Amino acid sequence: MRTGNNGLFVPGPTNLPPTLRFAMDLPLEDQRAPDFPDFTLRLFDDLKRVFRLDRGEVFVFPGSGTGGWEAAVTNTLSPGDTVLASVIGQFSHLWVDLCRRHGLNVDAIDVDWGEGVPVERYAERLLEDRSHTIKAVLVCHNETATGVTSDVAAVRRALDAADHPALLMVDAVSSLASIDFRMSEWGVDLAVSGSQKGFMLPTGLAIVAASEKALDACRSATCPRCFFDFADMIAANRDGYFPYTPATTLLRGLRASIDLLFSEGLEAVFARHNRLAEGVRQAVAAWGLELCAREPKWYSDTVSAIRVPESVNGNDVVNVAYARYNLSLGVGLGRVAGRVFRIGHLGWLNELMLLQALAGSEMAMRDLGMPVAAGSGVAAAEEHYRMTAGPVALPSSAAVGM
Repeated sequence: MRTGNNGLFVPGPTNLPPTLRFAMDLPLEDQRAPDFPDFTLRLFDDLKRVFRLDRGEVFVFPGSGTGGWEAAVTNTLSPGDTVLASVIGQFSHLWVDLCRRHGLNVDAIDVDWGEGVPVERYAERLLEDRSHTIKAVLVCHNETATGVTSDVAAVRRALDAADHPALLMVDAVSSLASIDFRMSEWGVDLAVSGSQKGFMLPTGLAIVAASEKALDACRSATCPRCFFDFADMIAANRDGYFPYTPATTLLRGLRASIDLLFSEGLEAVFARHNRLAEGVRQAVAAWGLELCAREPKWYSDTVSAIRVPESVNGNDVVNVAYARYNLSLGVGLGRVAGRVFRIGHLGWLNELMLLQALAGSEMAMRDLGMPVAAGSGVAAAEEHYRMTAGPVALPSSAAVGM
């Protein structure tokens, strides 16, 4: 029998704060009650604040990030349309696959896994496309499989420089509410997220934000859609309702999640993630290992994919950590399967929680014979967290002695 809590450090689902658990521990409710819009309409408005969307709509579907991809694509594109994308990891690969299954023509630029979206190559393709056959440009803001964050604003600049009208679609599943994201400022037309990462909730909500330009594109798009139809959602949402039974319990959790994010402040949330992630990066360097992300400009603040020596299978690190130390880490996916293991560091977490993940990772690696000095990564992270901690008001000596 295992005692204590499982150390959950996969890059989603993330740790569930007690306040959010309590917010969802309530009797089921009538989603067509006359006072239900008092709750939902404010929720929709506050979601726009999280996306930093000035004008447009936010839709909350029962589903996952994959459902969000499908909603974004089917509502704004037609079979045969060309989209520009890049395969920088497993999740960007899956989004490309989804587009192809919907009959889209995908110009997918293959990139070494460990690099971000190839902005320069995007710029070349867009400049060459004088007839504007490209209808959408896809960007995976944070590629969870490789721990790589890409420059969404730079892609918008490339679109503007080419004077290209294509929609800018962004996968923000593992970045929203954790890494700085500015939908309107960056000219993003569609952004997809989910409940199980930065929102710190169970899986079950696909959250999609659409600009006014994206909503205009819905009028001519002919991809088949029903469950994910924006038009049905708009017709019901304007009055605070849904076209089908919503996941009301998760919506109550989402309300509590947004309140928690706003109470900390979004900028403070981003800074916290950056500081905690840097401690993990310091630990990786102390272990003598490298990240999958090839350059600091691509380092993710929500997940680190850590390369292991060729003699070691990264999945073995994950399996030993779970079996011996009740620690859940992320396995390598796709092309980096067996070559990395991943530490998720997003959502509701702090320094001591991450030190737990680093200690368990060290023990698992040492159990497999990797030449990692005991305590090396933990010590490096400790020093980073200690030296970057803010000032603390200590009680007076008289108060301590009372």
